[in-house]
Amino acid sequence: MPHNQDTRLTSQQIAVLIVVLCSYLMIVLDISIVITALPKIRQSFEMSTAGLSWVQNAYTLAFGGLLLLGARAGDIVGRRRMFIVGLGVFTAASLLVALAQNASLLLAARALQGVGAAILAPSTLALLLTHFATGHQRTRAIAYYGAVAGIGASVGLLLGGVLTQWLSWRVGFLINVPIGIVLIRAARQCLGETELQAGKFDVAGAALSTMGMTALIYGIVRSAMAGWSDLITVASVSGGLLLLTAFILHEARAHQPILPLRLLKHRTRAGAYAARMLFLGGMIGFWFFTTQYLQEVLGFTASEAGMAFLPTTLVNFAIALAVPRLTQRFGNAWLLVGGLGIALIGMIWLSGVNAHSHYLTAVALPMMLIGLGQGASLSPLTNAGMTDVDPRDAGAGSGMVNVAHQLGGSLGLGILTVVFAHGEASTISAEGISAGISAAFVGSSVMLGLALMCVVALIIKPALSTSKVQVDRS
Repeated sequence: MPHNQDTRLTSQQIAVLIVVLCSYLMIVLDISIVITALPKIRQSFEMSTAGLSWVQNAYTLAFGGLLLLGARAGDIVGRRRMFIVGLGVFTAASLLVALAQNASLLLAARALQGVGAAILAPSTLALLLTHFATGHQRTRAIAYYGAVAGIGASVGLLLGGVLTQWLSWRVGFLINVPIGIVLIRAARQCLGETELQAGKFDVAGAALSTMGMTALIYGIVRSAMAGWSDLITVASVSGGLLLLTAFILHEARAHQPILPLRLLKHRTRAGAYAARMLFLGGMIGFWFFTTQYLQEVLGFTASEAGMAFLPTTLVNFAIALAVPRLTQRFGNAWLLVGGLGIALIGMIWLSGVNAHSHYLTAVALPMMLIGLGQGASLSPLTNAGMTDVDPRDAGAGSGMVNVAHQLGGSLGLGILTVVFAHGEASTISAEGISAGISAAFVGSSVMLGLALMCVVALIIKPALSTSKVQVDRS
């Protein structure tokens, strides 16, 4: 790892930054590029709203559930090697998604994409920590990484709409193939291998966590159709909670766990993980339901819906680029509070939509606040999640950041699908759909509010208490 504090980047570091960020961007784009295409996918495979949610959840559950195992594999086998393997699996799975001829094959290929992303993603952040010195260099690199997460999500919505409207939703996945091949070749040339660590794979931990989250979310989504008294719903939710409890107990006893529980003992990191899960849980509702509102209620085409996300995209891009300067001025924690607060205001505003709302006042303006809040929150959340991480836990630490990101989105979408179903009017009409979507946005607002409370309680208050003690002693 470089130790100099020179803020200038070498040509080698620039190459590493480009390869790592482009690879991570491909993952993030894939999560969001499908969002604008959801109405077309629904038509292609005749899926319900609950079934449609699995197009997203099949990916994010496999992604989030196997991330910690992928992070551990990077420590043992080498992060460069796992980075390349992950790119290969993700690229091949993208081709299978594009060629899928029925819903079952589509969901299976989406899950395989999630496996590839789980192998790839932990190595992206870990490789940045390896190639960039502690201090300003690393802060800049992580800021760019966080910006990719925010900007990529918004750009994916725009790109997905254009491709769906003018070509096919399948093209959004086909473009991953040549990009993935180019990135694999570039990674072989410019990335250095990390120091290998002796150890074993915690396969049991990965299986328990993945099966537990899948069962829990399946039960939540099923309740939207079958109700909470349904035997399978109750069994699935109960089984999921038992498996997740078993996962925590297993990790506490495991000699080499995929989730070192010591990562959760740091209040700032714990607050960042919880806030990230809640933030993504709320934001997934914005992405998933806004595109359906635009196309199925306001009558936008897919490309028009993609363009309609520009207020979010442009503001997000501008704020994300300014995050390093804003962090220096306000501090990471206070920037995070401001970002979450602004996103919350935007989501509450957006929750007022109905079948007769005007795009400009009811959607575009709150979109700007949501984009501003997202751009100002993701990078500080990443920084907070990596606070004081020991070098031996770099892979697990970066894995936890991504786990919170993906599983938060999956759990949030499952919950919001239920909220939508209960809020939707009995008649299949613009009024009925918009009522359900409005209810989902209220649910998103609650999640963002809880994320803000987590940051204040676990990050801001301890920092203020520490500052007060230091002042008193002086």
